[in-house]
Amino acid sequence: PAILRPRHRLPPAAHSTWRRAGPGPAPSPAAATPCWLLEDFVVAQECAPCTRFQEKTISDCSPTGFIERISCASSKREEFKSCRSAVMEARVFWKFVGTMMGTAAVFAVLVVCRQRVLDRKALEKVRKQIESI
Repeated sequence: PAILRPRHRLPPAAHSTWRRAGPGPAPSPAAATPCWLLEDFVVAQECAPCTRFQEKTISDCSPTGFIERISCASSKREEFKSCRSAVMEARVFWKFVGTMMGTAAVFAVLVVCRQRVLDRKALEKVRKQIESI
């Protein structure tokens, strides 16, 4: 697996403003921030659907229903990261394309019907003008 670089990094100022409400020490910003946002990482396990147990225990399963396991290079931490399945994305894409094609077909039929009505009205108008001569 190739080492992937994070798409963006948080500015240092963003880390210093995090505070926890309530008594007790505030968590360190490094612990609150996923390691894959701050450092290089390797995908240890490819994107896969979450199991029922993972859906209940790992919050990263919620957004997409898929997760991948990440190994961060510097901190040697392993974390989970929400991901998008290529198969699921393809299915959503083709569903969208099908919906758009169906919508286009419906409106094409409506345009043809409207054009026929307008042609009939124009022909009737011309016929009345010719009869009045």
